[in-house]
Amino acid sequence: MTSREDEVLAQAAVAALTGQLALTPKPGLPDPRDLDARSTRQEHDSLRWSARALTPGLAAMAASARRTGTPTPVLRAELGAIGRCTEHSVGLAGGGHKGALWALGLLVAATALDPRAKAREIASTARKIAAFNDKGAPRRPSRGSTISAKYGAAGARGEARAGFRHVRRALEALTAARKAGATENQARLDALLTVMSTLQDTELLYEVGPMGLRHVQAGARGVLEAGGTATTAGAEALAAMDADLHDRGWSPRGSAGLLAGALFLDALPAV
Repeated sequence: MTSREDEVLAQAAVAALTGQLALTPKPGLPDPRDLDARSTRQEHDSLRWSARALTPGLAAMAASARRTGTPTPVLRAELGAIGRCTEHSVGLAGGGHKGALWALGLLVAATALDPRAKAREIASTARKIAAFNDKGAPRRPSRGSTISAKYGAAGARGEARAGFRHVRRALEALTAARKAGATENQARLDALLTVMSTLQDTELLYEVGPMGLRHVQAGARGVLEAGGTATTAGAEALAAMDADLHDRGWSPRGSAGLLAGALFLDALPAV
């Protein structure tokens, strides 16, 4: 049974995910502009709707962590089982968010284990949880794990087992952009581009291969090196990157889920 605290954590995680969806312009990713495009409207509406379907599963993950009290193989197995059930529910609601569910689920569970922990400590606890193998996971390799093995990319599991390095980098980018006077939208875009600039996105590797991944990474670095989205040069570079990825039909979805993880940790009350 979940508690009020579990529900609050789940709602905060879903708010972070819907906040990521509301961010614009996101190069190659669904955003509110798609509401004016008949070809993508269903995708964006579906993503916004299905994000809410994560709430019960995330609350159950928080409850499991509170009940267990420490990172253990048992907790990892419970989180995996809850995650697979949640994926099914999200699929019925429209689908999507698999990467975000992985990141947010671990971070929510880690937060529930120590509600007073700071972001870096939460990421470290999530790393400890992810270090255990999920014995209930399907034996058939996932697409992500297959691509990770083929190209030597960390993938979602590697990201978690490294303590969500890109989530932490996104948090640092958020802080730096805010201090520099960027708007909240600009700060979040800079955080997203920071993730894109170095993430070995297995979805992109699957769709467009290593050359395509490097192309996306270079585009993101170009915006940041131009001064970020708060500058005229950076905004122009972002517009060019956005148009390029939409024309190519390339979508760096892995970065979106990690930004949602960063926004979740960023929204937690300071202690």
